[in-house]
Amino acid sequence: MLKWRIPKLENTPDGIGKLREALNDADAVVIGAGAGLSASAGFIYTGERFEKYFGDFAQKYHFSDMYSGGFYPYETLEEHWAYWSRYIYINRYMDAPKPVYNELYELVKDKDYFVLTTNVDHCFQKAGFDKHRLFYTQGDYGLFQCSVPCHQETYENENTIRKMVKAQGYVISENGRLTLPEGTKPKMTIPPELIPYCPRCGKPMSMNLRADDTFVEEEGWYRASERYADFLRRHQNMKLLFLETAVGFNTPGIVKYSFWRMVHEWKNTIYACINYGEAYAPDEIKKKSICINGDVGEVLERISILEKVKYS
Repeated sequence: MLKWRIPKLENTPDGIGKLREALNDADAVVIGAGAGLSASAGFIYTGERFEKYFGDFAQKYHFSDMYSGGFYPYETLEEHWAYWSRYIYINRYMDAPKPVYNELYELVKDKDYFVLTTNVDHCFQKAGFDKHRLFYTQGDYGLFQCSVPCHQETYENENTIRKMVKAQGYVISENGRLTLPEGTKPKMTIPPELIPYCPRCGKPMSMNLRADDTFVEEEGWYRASERYADFLRRHQNMKLLFLETAVGFNTPGIVKYSFWRMVHEWKNTIYACINYGEAYAPDEIKKKSICINGDVGEVLERISILEKVKYS
């Protein structure tokens, strides 16, 4: 097995210009997206956004980010789902504050593209990406599954999540934002009748997120996996750009390592990495790589500006 030799942080000279040329020249584009893409779009799990929606939980349990709160062992399901319903709503059913995904879509919408992502927030489809060109490998905030699981199916949760956040005192505005009536505080529990239970075995439902070996890979997951594999087979001998956007090392085997391997083994391929503080490529594919050290949203915006100047 090839052991990658990873150099220090790199920044390809005129990387933005070279990436723009690679996008224009490619027959097809494979986008690999990590959590940093959503963070660049404003889906931040700490700081002001965390305090705004979870200040009460933070004060009671002393955690300082949404991720940690999601793993807290709440004593009751009423409190567990109060936390998770807010978490799901603001990160799945509210729009991202910045149009980073829209800018990425505008750059590839006329290309033959496919998206491989570990993100679970549905931002790609909201921006206009074709759902049949997306493979969400780690699940979806918009889906429930049996916590056991007793069967391999998932269930859409939007109506239930909306009821849960409203039961805590929140008002959902016309633009989808959550607000509280002036002078009120949210409840930290939901009514027992809103707790989701498995329609088959009666056990509590959980989120369809890959956290352990209970993750449900249902029929739609496998169809997406097959479409991705077929896309790669059909384009293996074409000019193929592997565009990695803000992927870290939490689960590098899904996007990063697979991209490196294919670029190393296939001809006519280019690897592009946009990442703030982690932009690099292994020595084995360095000559076929473009590394841009920067915020992915700012980089995409600059490429978009170049494209507009080109056609103005």
